[in-house]
Amino acid sequence: MTGTLLDHHDAVLLDLDGTVYRGGRLVPGAGEAIGAAHGGAAVLRYVTNNASKPPEAIARQLTDFGLEAESAEVSTSAQAAAALLAAELPPETPVLVVGTAALESEIRAVGLAAVREHSEHPAAVVQGHSPETSWRDLAEACLAIRAGALWVASNDDATLPGESGELPGNGAMVEALTAATGRTPRVAGKPQRPLLDRAVDSAGGSRPVMVGDRLETDIAGAVRARMPSLMVLTGVSTPADLLAAAEDCRPDYVASDLAALHRAPEESAIGEHPAWKVRVQDCTLTLASATASEVAPLPALRALCSAWWSVGSGPVRVRGDDDDAREALRRLELTDTDTPRLSTDD
Repeated sequence: MTGTLLDHHDAVLLDLDGTVYRGGRLVPGAGEAIGAAHGGAAVLRYVTNNASKPPEAIARQLTDFGLEAESAEVSTSAQAAAALLAAELPPETPVLVVGTAALESEIRAVGLAAVREHSEHPAAVVQGHSPETSWRDLAEACLAIRAGALWVASNDDATLPGESGELPGNGAMVEALTAATGRTPRVAGKPQRPLLDRAVDSAGGSRPVMVGDRLETDIAGAVRARMPSLMVLTGVSTPADLLAAAEDCRPDYVASDLAALHRAPEESAIGEHPAWKVRVQDCTLTLASATASEVAPLPALRALCSAWWSVGSGPVRVRGDDDDAREALRRLELTDTDTPRLSTDD
């Protein structure tokens, strides 16, 4: 391949939290990488499972970070959920909204009527995260769902990041209604396809790539949408998670950060590397240095993934066969330990 990873794609879908920013700060290098890509041949889309904010607010947040961003470049799970309902229901059909005013606005934007009570005879329920959701809100939705209303959730993320740690996300509230109704919703956000498909369509892309930090949402969504993906190690999922990943949430590329977009694809591709040798035996991976060059942990990780994924999945023991290999594993936090299975709570 010639050119950069960016050169091989006409649409780049960027996850936000953990990929572009963490909390109130840009991920190191993200500003430079996005700035160099913005306005180029590949169209950028900021893709988020967050259904609580309108695209305009998310674009303002990004511009406050110093990035170029317009609301048209933001794709949210609220938009995807509204589009799902609009494809199923006639105009002006009442839809009971469990979520913020932003979700309510997206329902109105597609020509449906947003309501808040079961007594208004909704034909559907749409559910997105809101810190103000109460028992009464869930009770109204429960009555509508039990009466046969179509149910769409913006996402089913069990948790969301907070200043003090992981907090209940929309998926936790979805589980409450599932327990009360015996029903499960259609889901619009990652890892399901509607959000990603909508983002690609809005970008006019035919050769998209998904970039994210979470295997269970960003990367699994890309696999379901049959598009290549780049995992960056700036957020939730770790090298150990990556090595243990199931087939349905494995990326094509892994890199430390978004700078990989401006490097040759083969530099970040999962695969063998001349600097490292990997031996697989009895569910143990043995890493050995093949050269006397500087220790390069990420090429070692890619080689380990390539070797293990070709024969198995899930936890595997990893050991270093020499000082360089042991140092690489130490930096990757894979030193002589079983890699854990992916958490389903993120």
